[in-house]
Amino acid sequence: MQIHDRPLAQRIEWLLTLSRDHAECFGSPSAWLARERYLAAHPTRIVAMKCMDGRIHLPHATRTPLGIIRPFRNLGGIFHLGWPYLGEMLAESVSEAARAGHGVLMLITYHFSRGERSRGCAGFDCDSQAALAHAYQIRAQAEQLFGADHRHVYPLVCGFETDSDALIIHGDDGRVLDIGSLDANQAAGLTQAVSALCPDMPAATLRDLLPLLEGNLAHVEALRGVSRALDIEHREWVICIGRGFDFLHVPNTALIVGPYSPNLSEPIGTAASIIDANMRAGRIPDDGFMLLASTPYQDIGVDRARAELKSRFLSDFASQVIGREHPALAERMVRHTAVVHWPTRRLDLLDT
Repeated sequence: MQIHDRPLAQRIEWLLTLSRDHAECFGSPSAWLARERYLAAHPTRIVAMKCMDGRIHLPHATRTPLGIIRPFRNLGGIFHLGWPYLGEMLAESVSEAARAGHGVLMLITYHFSRGERSRGCAGFDCDSQAALAHAYQIRAQAEQLFGADHRHVYPLVCGFETDSDALIIHGDDGRVLDIGSLDANQAAGLTQAVSALCPDMPAATLRDLLPLLEGNLAHVEALRGVSRALDIEHREWVICIGRGFDFLHVPNTALIVGPYSPNLSEPIGTAASIIDANMRAGRIPDDGFMLLASTPYQDIGVDRARAELKSRFLSDFASQVIGREHPALAERMVRHTAVVHWPTRRLDLLDT
């Protein structure tokens, strides 16, 4: 029996176990040393604007240690850098990097499937051109915030082809570098290819982008000829609101609503509609769904207390939206509220 077909209590326990396993892996001595060694050699800070779709697991697809790429996840990968909270978080990330003397590589991603249009991004009705256009809008906003000269923050538009896990790098002149079209013998030419595509990319940024592309090429090569379940059918049964869901890179399981938009009601209502449709179509059992609210914190004391308050607010807010827009569905909702100790990625459930 697949996890999506099991009773809700078993599914929830499976998800919480997934979180514990992720924290254990992240906090292991080997993982910690891997991050330290990686950052010593490649200090450019990397942030990724990405969809909540579990297939877009950039550390896995680039063979990068966990914790190097900082994800910002939202339904459809839809963002506006003018949103106050999102803009403040990005600005703080950039300022922190600048104080340490490092630049920032900003990966602005969209995703699609070459094999079947319907496996594309539901947030854009599987229209890859619309998703790409939105990525360029985010890039233009990043240039307004951090400078069009790209000296300190380099906003790079990247496609992610979910059938092969291949990255597609977009240049300024419309040309692309499709990792999925290369073979292992062409890894040595990546530096020249990216330099030609992005001639204004600072040398340090290029140096620290290359391991991601080399890792992606090795990953794509390893998958060639391997039979994969492409997870066509939407079977989500969890709505996540907040941040700290790095452990959730399982396809078609969770709908993640980041706390970035000034109108959270809309994406929460959309997520609830998807869950309701999944139940009505028999893609998941109709015994209920999980609402998980989470907020990361760094330090004990006020920082943790604020995280707890924020998680409870988000949980209450989402519950009210779902109750108002989908009252029958709300009766089958199981709420869990949590905080995440960010240095260890440990998820702690709170009394609701």
